[in-house]
Amino acid sequence: MTAADKQEIGLLKNYIASILPNMLDFCFNVVLAVIVYLIGSRIIKAILKMNKRWADRKEIDEGVKQFIHAFIKGALYVLLIFIILTLFGVTTASVVAVLGSAGLTLGLALQGSLSNFAGGVMILLMKPFKVGDYVIEDTNKNEGTVEEISLFYTRLKTIDNKSIVIPNGTLANNSMTNVTAAEKRRLDLTVGISYQADIRQAKEVLNQVILNEPACLLEEETKVFVSELADSCVIMGIRIWVKTEDYWDAKWRMNENIKYALDENEIEIPYPQMDVTIRS
Repeated sequence: MTAADKQEIGLLKNYIASILPNMLDFCFNVVLAVIVYLIGSRIIKAILKMNKRWADRKEIDEGVKQFIHAFIKGALYVLLIFIILTLFGVTTASVVAVLGSAGLTLGLALQGSLSNFAGGVMILLMKPFKVGDYVIEDTNKNEGTVEEISLFYTRLKTIDNKSIVIPNGTLANNSMTNVTAAEKRRLDLTVGISYQADIRQAKEVLNQVILNEPACLLEEETKVFVSELADSCVIMGIRIWVKTEDYWDAKWRMNENIKYALDENEIEIPYPQMDVTIRS
């Protein structure tokens, strides 16, 4: 072995000896970071379970519980990552500076997401709807039962079991209809009868249909009236009140029973006709 080879081996040994402590420290920090992450994730899950039990005891609205759960989970994981970074020698000031600059950049790039977050906060504060309500988003006519109110989106479930995801910013900045906000709804129906039919008899028949309707709230005002004198029929209006959950069943049942009742009393429901006069 030449002197040059011995010198190179000596330099290599010195290099390894110099970096070995740093490598050991780095490996130790990696193992420690994994342990901290595992312990931290378990603590986060425990905190989330405690928060859920607390929210259940306080009977907080389901949408608020979902929003708070998502917010706490995100904040705790950010804190956990911050703690892990400090294990590798990253100072608090450096992290704050990076977060500040990154926050400004992300804020400009994710204006829509921040708008959705602000919309979610407004929805929870103003409470135009809650989980379980049936809503109609007036701009795009999306409608369904509210399943989840998250940080950025609200999820609706349609009556045919589809899932619609709507940004919270859209719901907060546009008009919407909450169909199930009240405990009762007014049910309006119309039916046309022939001009030859007796209006008084038709009103009696329709009033009897109302009395036989099990979902009708008889303590509320019921009304049968002439709504319109149309081209080929007299349009009768029926107005009753029902519980919100009974609305559709009552409407379908009333339409069917009105047809049966008018047929039994020989009151004609006319269809469009045209009289043609031929002149020679």
